[in-house]
Amino acid sequence: MAQKNKLKLGIPKGSLQDATIALFERAGWRIYANGRSYFPTVDDPEIECMLVRAQEMARYVEHGALDAGLTGNDWVLENQSDVERITSLTYSKQSRVPVKWVLAVPEDSPFQKPEDLAGKTIATELVEYTKRYFAGKNIPVKVEFSWGATEVKPPLLADAIVEVTETGSSLRANRLRIIETLMESETQLIANKNAWADLDRVLAVLPALNSPTISQLRDEDWVALNTIVETHLVRDVIPKLKAAGGTGIVEYPLSKVVL
Repeated sequence: MAQKNKLKLGIPKGSLQDATIALFERAGWRIYANGRSYFPTVDDPEIECMLVRAQEMARYVEHGALDAGLTGNDWVLENQSDVERITSLTYSKQSRVPVKWVLAVPEDSPFQKPEDLAGKTIATELVEYTKRYFAGKNIPVKVEFSWGATEVKPPLLADAIVEVTETGSSLRANRLRIIETLMESETQLIANKNAWADLDRVLAVLPALNSPTISQLRDEDWVALNTIVETHLVRDVIPKLKAAGGTGIVEYPLSKVVL
């Protein structure tokens, strides 16, 4: 799946970096990003990590420079990348709800709906998606790329902006009001399509459960299995259980084991 049997994994650099590393730690992987290096270390010899801007992640995954990565659905759509969407992971730098890309204008502007912006200038980092959005509504606008501080651009540098928001506090602080939501987005685990096709080979090397306790349930077609495994093995065992058809999987910590 990757050179030297290693998974090349992209970690989003920037606002999602710490939240992503914390997510992996809860799943059993410790990722250490320090200094100015773009190559964090991870306590798994089969994974190589690289810090990549979320805006670029989908392109690198699509082209195979990375086998998998985490990025927002918004940037997959912005780049129109052909990647395998594995799962959604609803988390962000502030909350566990999807973020929104909104069309916002100054509080005292006369604009009330997207159609009112015909012939006007819109500043955004989400350029291509914004162009397609207005083209789909047959509204002629000029869309300019914003390098940052987008909220301060109306009304002198742009008539409106398309900006991402979690709580809306930054927009309100800059005296902007929302007139339309273009999309909601959440973080996704994406994979290169060729790398994803090799999943069965990866699963084949996962460790097996040892000596579980098997209990017959009321429905004779079902049984319950209980076992104890070391914490660092859980991350490998659960994927294998799911692939084998296991359901109702529950993981809980033990405070004491008497041998």
